[in-house]
Amino acid sequence: MDPAASLLQVRVGRPRNHGVRGGEESLGGPWRSAIFKEAVNGPLQLGTLGLDGDEVADLKHHGGPDQAVLAYASEHYPRWREEGLDADAGAFGENFLLAGLTDHEACIGDIFALGKAVVQISHPRQPCNTLARRFQRNDVVPRVWATARGGWYLRVLETGLVQAGGELVLRDRPSPEWTVARVLHAYLHAAKHPDEAHAASQAVGLTENWVQKLQEKAGP
Repeated sequence: MDPAASLLQVRVGRPRNHGVRGGEESLGGPWRSAIFKEAVNGPLQLGTLGLDGDEVADLKHHGGPDQAVLAYASEHYPRWREEGLDADAGAFGENFLLAGLTDHEACIGDIFALGKAVVQISHPRQPCNTLARRFQRNDVVPRVWATARGGWYLRVLETGLVQAGGELVLRDRPSPEWTVARVLHAYLHAAKHPDEAHAASQAVGLTENWVQKLQEKAGP
């Protein structure tokens, strides 16, 4: 099968402290994150909880088997720069920088082979204030919601070595109608369009947490 996407970069990072005491709380105050990641050139082990050398700061909202890897489309970066955001590869904290697959094409439940490793799309990245702090702009989070250019998470079905230059080959697409972007917007607009949110919650491969989030926001 032809590759669905190319793996341009593999990136890892550990939590670091940012901001200053006494700074504006929303952007300038103290915060801790592993959003700043460095590209790794050689092979790296991908386990069920993520890449060797990669960590998360907020264990309540990040990490775990359903959020082992954050993937991001390289195609988004030129658009961000055109819109005035100082963003280049790695700026969104991704572990996998991809070419050939965006949030508007990738689907929940997609299964890909990456060398000997096998990964599956689990749910969209829900933009949070860490992005605002990273870019020092309060308009970033609403722009990510609006454009659905936030990336998506992968769970690891089979572990193995991964390396920049590899290719993701699509093995299965059980929910072709439910792109990452569509599911993100189904959640965003669930109150106005509950039927769409309930339907999105049935996407094969979607994490139980997102199933509950969609159903709760949509209501009975």
